[in-house]
Amino acid sequence: MASKSENLNGRIVAITGGARGIGKATAKALVDAGARVAIGDLDSDLAAQTASEIGGGTIGLPLDVTDRDSFEGFVAAAEAALGALDVLINNAGIMPVGRFVEEDDATARRLVDINIHGVLYGMKIVLPRFVERGSGHLINIASAAGKAGFPGVATYSGTKHFVVGVSEAARLELRGTGVEVSCVMPNIVNTDLGSGIGHARFIPKSEPEDVAAEIVSAVRKPHFDVYVPPLIGPINKIVGVLPRAGREGIARLLKADTVILDVDWDQRKTYEDRASKSDPLHEEH
Repeated sequence: MASKSENLNGRIVAITGGARGIGKATAKALVDAGARVAIGDLDSDLAAQTASEIGGGTIGLPLDVTDRDSFEGFVAAAEAALGALDVLINNAGIMPVGRFVEEDDATARRLVDINIHGVLYGMKIVLPRFVERGSGHLINIASAAGKAGFPGVATYSGTKHFVVGVSEAARLELRGTGVEVSCVMPNIVNTDLGSGIGHARFIPKSEPEDVAAEIVSAVRKPHFDVYVPPLIGPINKIVGVLPRAGREGIARLLKADTVILDVDWDQRKTYEDRASKSDPLHEEH
């Protein structure tokens, strides 16, 4: 028999940026595991369509993670329809690619608004509810770029370092309250956000379903560090004890220092064009 922590039947989960990519795959995996899910997305029509495709009582709601009132409304609507949230997955994010010296201020602001404030709003809205109840699980989607700086996505790397840091600090502050915090750190994933980007040597791209499976595992048995693929965890531990020259040498060995700079722009053009115009359809992983 599954333990209480492994049983997802009736668990209420909200996912930001859930209309496609990692969010969509995670919603489906959670519903398959017995959870009830609300997905929020700026593209409300696509959110509704995705919810219908997933079934299992999934609901799709409008959400602009850069607007606190919108986020409050999303959480309120999700709880009105499904019941008190057990889990919030802060998934929405964008990743424009390019050299830092060529990045314009509007791109940087959009990255900070979505990848940082979009996470902070979710945390500030749900954590007081969780603490008052003495239970709940916050899951922030960061990135392998939250543990190292990757050429080609400097500001994105900075935003994901922030997500890792704020998640670690919140976890420590919430110790003993009954509230769990997890931080998901995938490598490049086969979604629109990862289009045109290859993979580091010895570490293939992940699929959205790979990330979803690890998230479901973390919901069943809460733990903080969620690496996708899991191999990234041991690599980070080894790299972390090396001097700067050693860390950079391993990055060169793995081609992690060039994999994003060597992007296939023909494959990536659609995503970059939309992201550069702040297209809401690209506000999810």
